[in-house]
Amino acid sequence: MRILVEFSFPTDAGNDSVRSGRIGKVFQQLGDDLKPEAMYFFPSGGDRAGLMVVNTDDPGIAAMVGERLWFGLHAKVKLTPCMNGDDLGKALTQMPKIIQNFG
Repeated sequence: MRILVEFSFPTDAGNDSVRSGRIGKVFQQLGDDLKPEAMYFFPSGGDRAGLMVVNTDDPGIAAMVGERLWFGLHAKVKLTPCMNGDDLGKALTQMPKIIQNFG
């Protein structure tokens, strides 16, 4: 299952994490441990923010990602299941059966 992880953290906490070098350690460790398909960083609403796409079957992903970002950066974290084109194609093959049963 792919999970879209969206995060943002306040500028003050971000400044402290940049000064201390913690920000690099947090994202390096996340990258090493989770092997995200993609990881992007950008400003959002005056905060530092980013997203990553993680492919995992581990139901503990919320704790694995959330706790690191909460403790490490005081971040707001949102996790959303998502699909790529291949996943969507597989799901669409089930539509006739779904329509027959529920439509």
